[in-house]
Amino acid sequence: MNNIEQRAKILSADGFIAALDQSGGSTPKALKLYGIDPTGYNGDTEMFDLIHAMRARIVQSKAFSTDHIVGAILFEQTMDRMIGGLPSADYLWKTRGVVPLLKVDKGLAASTDGVSLMKPIDGLDALLQRGVEANIFGTKMRSLIESASESGIEAVVAQQFEVAKKILGHGLIPIIEPEISITATDKAAAEGLLLQTISRHLDKMAPDQEIMLKLTLPETANHYAPLVADDRVLRVVALSGGYDRKTATDMLAKNASVIASFSRALTEGLSIQQNDAAFDTTLGQAVAEIYDASVSG
Repeated sequence: MNNIEQRAKILSADGFIAALDQSGGSTPKALKLYGIDPTGYNGDTEMFDLIHAMRARIVQSKAFSTDHIVGAILFEQTMDRMIGGLPSADYLWKTRGVVPLLKVDKGLAASTDGVSLMKPIDGLDALLQRGVEANIFGTKMRSLIESASESGIEAVVAQQFEVAKKILGHGLIPIIEPEISITATDKAAAEGLLLQTISRHLDKMAPDQEIMLKLTLPETANHYAPLVADDRVLRVVALSGGYDRKTATDMLAKNASVIASFSRALTEGLSIQQNDAAFDTTLGQAVAEIYDASVSG
């Protein structure tokens, strides 16, 4: 059974979810934005050591406050490592009061029919069991929608809900993330199809089951309001999707009861060259801006 206190925090606390789950494919870009060029490390081991050090610096910063941040999504390797002398998930909850969540997908398959489905998640049951043992509250998995393809969007959502059933079976809350590319020329049409498709699949769920949704900021404010109001949806969170922080926060503020789950927009401006004071100030500004946009509705 999920932690009652953690569920209550995700459901109703003011704040947002920090996305600290860059995987092998996105880590080099994240490190470069942090001021570490690919020439600065040799191989995956050094790369993942550096990204873990960056994440640990973020969550140990005084700016990473439970008054502003309700949850954090971790990469599998982050869950398996230590922060501040504790397993990462325990550090987040016991020390910072932040609910730990886990990215479980293994990346995207090749694009077809206007979408990229998730690759098969080999060893999912074992990973979920490890998550339970590590005191993880929920999981996240990402697909990508590149155009308003009705059949493609149906395939994305069907796959997400099928995996969500397995996650629910382990007592974890799944975050379903069918991202719509912000560069899609028919983004608004794709959003209309996505709302309809998610609603159909929600209607097939048992009434006592809950999921979360992580969705691209929509072209029309409050487009996803029916999902926000659905009792089977614990929380709707928004991804920044490549928008800069100002654009993302401006859009988010127009969507009532939707909170942020930002990655790049959260770490924008952070650098390994900064001393702790400058790092905390920069992160604090980002946290404040994202928090304000998350609670404005």
